[in-house]
This record gives sequence, C-alpha cells and structure tokens, in this order.
Amino acid sequence: MNNLNHTIRKFNRFELKYVITLKQAEAFKTCLRHYMVPDEHGNNNGRYALSSLYYDSSNLRCYWEKENGIKFRRKLRMRRYETGDMLTEETPVFLEIKQRVDRVTQKRRAVLPYGDALRLCNDRQIPNYAPEDKAVIEEIFVFLWQYNLRPMSIVRYDRQAFMGTEYDLGLRVTFDTDLTFQSQTLHLHERPSDLPMLSPNWVVMEIKANERVPYWLTEMIANHNLPITRISKYCRSIEAAQNMPLAQWRNPVVESAQETLASTFSVFTTLRQKVESRKRQE
Repeated sequence: MNNLNHTIRKFNRFELKYVITLKQAEAFKTCLRHYMVPDEHGNNNGRYALSSLYYDSSNLRCYWEKENGIKFRRKLRMRRYETGDMLTEETPVFLEIKQRVDRVTQKRRAVLPYGDALRLCNDRQIPNYAPEDKAVIEEIFVFLWQYNLRPMSIVRYDRQAFMGTEYDLGLRVTFDTDLTFQSQTLHLHERPSDLPMLSPNWVVMEIKANERVPYWLTEMIANHNLPITRISKYCRSIEAAQNMPLAQWRNPVVESAQETLASTFSVFTTLRQKVESRKRQE
C-alpha cells in the first residue's frame, strides 16, 4: 500500500458481508486458495492493518441513515493503511466517501498528506490537490458543511485479502480480525485504545464483486452454510461506545487540525517552528 501513484480513485461494486468464527474462516480460506490469490499489496500472505477515522454529525445522521436502511446514504472516513512507519503530517492518507445506492456500493477517494486531510475535514480549508482529485475534494467539502461533520470514531483491524485471477477480475474476498474502536482522543497518529468491538473469535468476511459473484463462490458459501450478516463497522463502533460507562462519545471534543497535529512528529513542522521563532526574535 506504499505506492499510491496508481490508486484507483473511483469504483462501483456489490458487497456481501458475513460474521463467522475463526475456524470457519480458516476452512473457507483453504477452499478459496484454489480460485484466488493473496493481495499483492499485503505482506505475509495478503495481510495488512487498517485504521479509519469516521466523521459524522452531532446527531449521528450517517449512523441513523445506515440503521434505518436509507437506500441512498453516504459516510466520510480518513483511512490509513498501516506500514509500521510513524504517521506524520506529511504521510499520505486516503479521504473516502463511501456511498450506498440501493444494493450498489460506490467509493470515491483522494490522497492527501495527513495534515492537509485534517485541515480539510476539521477546519474546512481546501488544500492543494492533484487534478484527478478535484471532484471528490469538492464533494467532501460540501458534505462536511452540509452535515456539519466532525470526528466521531476510529476503527482499526487486521485484514487478509484475496484477489480474483484473470477469470474473476475485480473480485475480492477479505477477512477482518482484531476489530477495535476508539471514541475519545480521535487521533490516527496516537497509540490506539484497543477497545474490542467484537469477540476475538469472530471474523468479518466481505465479498466484493464488480458485477456478480461467480457461481463457484456462491456454491462455496452454501456448502459452508454461511448466512449473510447486516453489519457496519462504523455503526458497531458507535454501539460499542454506547455501552461504555460514562460514555463521552455523545459530545466529542472538536479539535482544529493544529490542535490534533500538536502531538505528531514532523521534521517540516519543527523546521517551520524554528524559522517562525527566529523571525519573532529579530
């Protein structure tokens, strides 16, 4: 996930979700390897870690649109594919609008430095961006103002992903484990709180296809007796936060980008601070 030059910025697809046990997941993967290959972007057999900062309105409009089954709904998230490197102001992250139109999932995303992404989402300041990101940046800006979005929840998990071969282009099957959430101190760059969102024995399996799920995969699902589950990681994180004692997520602290970035390490930020300090002394 380090090379972002050829990032797919827009796509439509169908998504099916299943909540299964670790044992069921391993049995399904064994069969899956006859038809699919591990995601080449991952390490150790298609594995990588994800962190997503979700934005919502103060009255949780995005949450309720999902819970009420609204056929047209959107949500905004800032996503980082973990590499083990420190997240700084200059580290590239994804800003994504995930949209549901009836049964079709649409995603539009842009790549920005972490600091610029925060300035856009928290301060409503449009940053410099690549020409190909113009439409989605403008959409995000309007979405932020329209719903008065603010940081609401961070979701983290480990993922193992498999890709279709030339016979099943666009097909992906992912297995997400160790799902945790964070409802306070909503900083992607700081140490996570590691509050469990699901039992460690459960896995969220997702099937993503451009047009249709191939026949061999539907047969495999039936043979393993896996029922479709209606689950949203963001919604589950909100529900988990509701069950916490003295939950403060209802009134999260809304920080500016500068306040959020104050605890990050950045060579360029440090240099700017030194230059500004010298100017004040002169």
